[in-house]
Amino acid sequence: MSRHLTALVIGNAAYEGSSKLKNPGNDADDVAAKLDACGFEVVKLIDCSNSDLDRALKRFKRSLVGNDVGLFFFAGHGMQIDGENYLAAVDTDTEGEVEAKHSSLPLNRVIEVMEKADTTTNIIILDACRDNPFERAWTRSSASRGLAPVYAPKGTLIAYATSPGQVASDGRGRNGAYTAALLQHIATPDCSIESMFKRVRNTLSAATRRKQISWEHTSLSGEFFFNLSLGARIDDYSNEALSDSLFVLDEAKASHQVIRALKSQTWPTQNPAMEGFTATGANKASLDSLFVVGRNIYQAACGGSHGASAYLSSFVTRTLGMRAEKRKALLDGMLFEVFYEPKARLREEFKTRRFQDLFFLQQHKELSSSFDFIAECLLPDAGRFHSIPGKKHPLVVDVVTTPDPTTSGHVLESLHCGGASILWLEDDDYVAEPGEPPMREKLSIEKFEERLAEQMVVPTHLLTINYLSFRKKGHERVHFPYGWTARKP
Repeated sequence: MSRHLTALVIGNAAYEGSSKLKNPGNDADDVAAKLDACGFEVVKLIDCSNSDLDRALKRFKRSLVGNDVGLFFFAGHGMQIDGENYLAAVDTDTEGEVEAKHSSLPLNRVIEVMEKADTTTNIIILDACRDNPFERAWTRSSASRGLAPVYAPKGTLIAYATSPGQVASDGRGRNGAYTAALLQHIATPDCSIESMFKRVRNTLSAATRRKQISWEHTSLSGEFFFNLSLGARIDDYSNEALSDSLFVLDEAKASHQVIRALKSQTWPTQNPAMEGFTATGANKASLDSLFVVGRNIYQAACGGSHGASAYLSSFVTRTLGMRAEKRKALLDGMLFEVFYEPKARLREEFKTRRFQDLFFLQQHKELSSSFDFIAECLLPDAGRFHSIPGKKHPLVVDVVTTPDPTTSGHVLESLHCGGASILWLEDDDYVAEPGEPPMREKLSIEKFEERLAEQMVVPTHLLTINYLSFRKKGHERVHFPYGWTARKP
């Protein structure tokens, strides 16, 4: 199940007409990070002027095209004027209500943009009910405090930090009280959006001693989950296949006999099983069974089984005659085994021994659906990767070295990718004594590049390595510091 999600996140704090708010910038940073982890394409903006808000909404309108879900988050000052709600820019003219209204972003405009988009679900979250000090100079009744209730079009949920007509104070910690509660619950696995906001309301009420009660107006026509667990997101295979420790073997099934043989971890049993595993037999097996077969083929190949290794290396030819959906299930299982434990939890250390051989298959167009599958599985854990495996995103690494004065080798000093330094000390036991250089391993240029690709979990055909300090000829040696890595922290 593939979802296309887009979000615009805004935090306004540095208001010109009042004292600076403390939390909205942090609120925007933290909400954007959570949404990114939940699979949203996020645009985050801090301290927007009125013209910035106008441009941002126009870009957001374009980004909604082709997406299933749109989300708008705003933290900062909000106000109601003549019964309508406005989100204040940092340069909103606060001289009077008319000036403020025409130099702020009308909430109704946001609602209209999202209503007219071809999205199935629209979510608007407003931590914008703070008491605005510049309003005190206006002639206002108490009924116009906070934000006013609004109509939510079909497929839309509008969430407020507090009840209509009430105000919320800026928080004392890193986040506003409402956003802090939201961050606590938004990524709860398999929790519907309505249930999630109920949890937010309970947490917020407890944290503020019932002084602040959040509120939502919704006309959603279907269920939405910010964070779906793997089993809920991936409907191609059963939970028993994904968590193959639960998969029950039936000796009457030929595919299950192959699985048992591969699980034996003995080459004399594994190798004949692979020799007898044919496209004809695979076509008779269920998709779940083939998925588990694939997991165990990769496991056996990493364990040194010649038969499993040969099958992996000649996958395209060995699967000729296999129906497309059967072939996909087999390859899906192999890819899944790289990253997931038998209980379908993401591995602490990925199984990368045969990673390059397996991901070499990504260059075959007819196998692309399997790489789309593993990318979708890994999307919520994108932070673990320099680039999500399965996506065809090329990476460039710049290598900085200095010449070793005693050899013809090159001492690795730093690695850079995407504008960031990616070489870091993973094992503190290798910290050098004061005044002493770190211990280094001398690697051939080939071994160095293999290690870099393995640590970064990037297929070599998508990795470009630039040596900034020397021209590569192929015979160089790179001195790699022990205990250091290019893995994503």
